[in-house]
Amino acid sequence: MAKSCYVTGKKNLVGNRRSFALNATKRKQKANLQKVRIEENGEKKTVYVSARALKKSNLKRV
Repeated sequence: MAKSCYVTGKKNLVGNRRSFALNATKRKQKANLQKVRIEENGEKKTVYVSARALKKSNLKRV
């Protein structure tokens, strides 16, 4: 399964890199995902959370 943020659902952004001659080659912009252990409904699990969501959300970390 592809990595995505557990809170916001953010994942990699795909687009084109453009040269001066406007040649298009594929590029990938990765989300800033961090591996975090959280406790939810009494069970501990490891999830990926974006750095911004980690600052803003009130996840119960273990």
